[in-house]
Amino acid sequence: MSLDAAKGAGVLLYLFILLLIGIAASRRMRDARDFFAAGKSLGFWSVAFSARATGESAWLLIGLTGMGAAIGVHAFWVVIGELLGVTIAWLVMSRRFKRLTDRYDSITMPDYFASRFGDTNHRLRLVSALALVVFVTIYVSAQIDATGTAFEKFLDWNYFVGAGVGFAVVLVYCVSGGFLAVAWSDVFQGALMFFGLVGLPLVGFYMAGGVGPVLDGLTAIDTKLTHFSGATEWNAMQVCSAISFALIGLGFLGSPQIFVRFLALRDEAEIKKGAAVAIIWTLLADSGAVLTGMVGRHLLTTPGQPVDDVLGKSAEGVLPQLVEFALPAVLVGLFIAIVLSAIMSTIDSLLVVASSAVVRDVHQKIRHPNLADKDLISLSRIVTVGLAFVALAIALSVAVLSKERTVFWFVIFGWSGISATFCPTVILSLFWTKMTGKGALAAMITGFVSVPLFKFAAPLIPEVGPYFKTLAELPPAFMLSFLAGIVVSLMTQDDRPVDGEKDLSYAAGRSQD
Repeated sequence: MSLDAAKGAGVLLYLFILLLIGIAASRRMRDARDFFAAGKSLGFWSVAFSARATGESAWLLIGLTGMGAAIGVHAFWVVIGELLGVTIAWLVMSRRFKRLTDRYDSITMPDYFASRFGDTNHRLRLVSALALVVFVTIYVSAQIDATGTAFEKFLDWNYFVGAGVGFAVVLVYCVSGGFLAVAWSDVFQGALMFFGLVGLPLVGFYMAGGVGPVLDGLTAIDTKLTHFSGATEWNAMQVCSAISFALIGLGFLGSPQIFVRFLALRDEAEIKKGAAVAIIWTLLADSGAVLTGMVGRHLLTTPGQPVDDVLGKSAEGVLPQLVEFALPAVLVGLFIAIVLSAIMSTIDSLLVVASSAVVRDVHQKIRHPNLADKDLISLSRIVTVGLAFVALAIALSVAVLSKERTVFWFVIFGWSGISATFCPTVILSLFWTKMTGKGALAAMITGFVSVPLFKFAAPLIPEVGPYFKTLAELPPAFMLSFLAGIVVSLMTQDDRPVDGEKDLSYAAGRSQD
């Protein structure tokens, strides 16, 4: 089989399986609870793989592998941060969140906020919905951009054709099957991602003669590639860089697209088993991504060669080049499917989360409170399509206007916006009895506004601007959001929900008698 035929066969088989999943899930669709939360009936395998596939996205296959090639061992700070974030989310936060969302019968994150804080004026619902629509659309546009890039690098397709094909397929199965199709497809796609990222570096190390020759080769190319500092020694800028990479894991501590998976678990008994699967997946897959970049840098470049000239912009071409260099033709098509899995598993989840915010939390809960759940499915599908086309327009516009963009940092902006808006509020709502509705609102608005502020304005400040640029927007925005939630809550204690302390006691498993 020729290389082109193998590539095409792998992609077509992958896309066909996704469409079958969408059809099968659509036959299980009965009401809005099924469309938005899979009927709260998922087991630990589905939730663990779905949460990990969604939490990673294109940046793992394209962005993190490129980082491994460009900066070497320093990229492992991302792995450390992600591992900590996933572990805390599953072992510390998920049980409390699951108990409270079951107690309130919540099927979306704004549902949870409204019940937890007695949000009778709907301000939390509106702010939540607005933040989700804005940042989720940006995040989805980054994934669509990555789809076009993947087709372009692997199949030599026109970027815009590749983006359009990937967009069309994910839209079909997402709209037809809702969250259930998303969860089922994520199990399939998460498994592909895991085995691909674990297997490829092993093949690369075998071809290179082992770990030692790879490290020696990287040292010869650039001694900084084998230092955790990312330089020959630690300095203030390298510390900021390491902190920035590690704190990417903050986004796992309450982001709606991830926590809706805990909400959809069938019961608490699934949490420990799901935690084990998610933590092992993260450790091996994320490490495999960095190692793929490192071994690719060793095998594909030589000392003195500029990495961008050989592996493409920010070294993000390392994965497709290594795949074609190291694997037989029949497996190249499989790896194209693996890259697409990382992208599509995130697009579908985000679209369902955003459409639920518009349809469930604004249209039904605020404008038409007597509207039955069963009447929401058709409207949910329309909104999902509309949001998807807005994201497509953004992706194509950015592609035309910004030739210097990278998948990693495009994704991180959307990820940071969602994380800074929601995660501090979720953490405080689960563990602090003095949290108030106004405090939650202040935290969300502060996080929402701070992300673009620290992304675009703070780096321009004289003297400290370069440090803000290296630190990135998520850590300072997250901190300000957290502080705003605490300060405003302390100032508005008269607005504390009457049952808030009892709810947290219940969530922690303590008796309320």
